[in-house]
Amino acid sequence: MGKVIAIANQKGGVGKTTTAMNLAASLAVLEFKTLVIDADPQANTTSGLGHDPKNIDTSIYECMVDGTDIESIILKTEIDNLDLVPSHIDLVGAEVEMINLENREEKMRGVISKIKDNYDFVIIDCSPSLGLITINALTAADSVIIPVQCEYFALEGLGKLLNTIKIIQTRLNPNLEIEGILLTMYDVRLRLSNQVVDEVKMHFKNLVFDTIIPRNVKLSESPSFGLPVIAFDAEGKGALSYLNLANEIATKNGMERVN
Repeated sequence: MGKVIAIANQKGGVGKTTTAMNLAASLAVLEFKTLVIDADPQANTTSGLGHDPKNIDTSIYECMVDGTDIESIILKTEIDNLDLVPSHIDLVGAEVEMINLENREEKMRGVISKIKDNYDFVIIDCSPSLGLITINALTAADSVIIPVQCEYFALEGLGKLLNTIKIIQTRLNPNLEIEGILLTMYDVRLRLSNQVVDEVKMHFKNLVFDTIIPRNVKLSESPSFGLPVIAFDAEGKGALSYLNLANEIATKNGMERVN
């Protein structure tokens, strides 16, 4: 029974896609069978894992709107144990098309339920909005990771996201939990970064992951080569941080490495 984790924050530029693709790759390296679903019309996870979105004909969009079988569109990646459900630009239109559908908030849950048991982890990269696709992802998920960047407006909009999560817990998915708040883009040289860390930990206490993701050049560069950072710079700080996060999540969920 796979655990479904959404990576969500309606604020752009917080390291959401970086986290989705690198956490998924790190879980796969730890020998957990992992699927990453790109539910963002920008398709950055798709390209970051080596697939050109221009060549993608069917995506999670067709599965939700047209009933396409999700198993038929799963792609392999360069990393063993890591599969991808791709995105493409048509996902933008899904929100409009789904408005009049019955149970429109639960379309993704129905799609994922067909393959959930084939994986240890299913990671969903959400778009930077609180629209219908993100609501679908949160309704389908067992838990949500919220990336927060160590910058001045870090907590801006976080209240709105937490409020949306509460509404989804009340109306659509009572089992949804917050897996954790992940501090990203940390710069040890900046006093501001340390202030944000202290502030977030003071507000959210045990919800904050021990692992903090540093600002790292290789993390920024690796998607342009179509690789997660662990395949691009395995010994670097960025790769080691996401491996630590993957270990932290596996331990938290009582999951042993697959032999």
